[in-house]
Amino acid sequence: MTARARIGLIDYGSGNLRSVAKALEAVGAAPEHIVQGPIPAGLEALVLPGVGSFGDSVRHLQERGLFRPIRDWLTSQKKFLGICLGYQLLFQASEESPGVEGLGLFEGTVQKFRVPGLKVPQIGWNRLTWTKQARDRYPELPSDPFVYFVHSYYPVPENKSIIAATAEYGEEFAAAVVADNLLATQFHPEKSQENGLAILRQFVSSLR
Repeated sequence: MTARARIGLIDYGSGNLRSVAKALEAVGAAPEHIVQGPIPAGLEALVLPGVGSFGDSVRHLQERGLFRPIRDWLTSQKKFLGICLGYQLLFQASEESPGVEGLGLFEGTVQKFRVPGLKVPQIGWNRLTWTKQARDRYPELPSDPFVYFVHSYYPVPENKSIIAATAEYGEEFAAAVVADNLLATQFHPEKSQENGLAILRQFVSSLR
């Protein structure tokens, strides 16, 4: 029997941890909750979920001694999965919390949906279009999947080559990014039923 991948699940009071943990377990991972720094040795990947505001999340991570360890983890090219706010925090700043610096792994800012009359937040199912970068990295991703979103803001990467998926909600936006060491999604794979599990399964299988 193959050992389950040890994955650190960052718990900074953002909620929704149980459903993320159960989804990771369902695709063959062994999630370990991390409530304060430092990050334990021996983990194969780190998962940063998130529900709430950009500024509050940065503050909670700093208060728990996790902000700098996560940034160090990212800059050392270790495997990482970001979900919702955990995706937004990878960027430099957000319109939601002016003056608050994000993890800054990628250049770009997080902005609010701007289309007049659009119902915000977007809550519900929407279709993804994968980019070639995503397909090259994770060849068994589900085709044109519907996935579940709850958000008012989304990142605008300066480097378009990192975009893994786009979606349309009044305007086209970057619904996910990909790099050698990471996948980060604006949608919630843990709430996206079989499509979400298929995406998580691709990430976990890339660790081996």
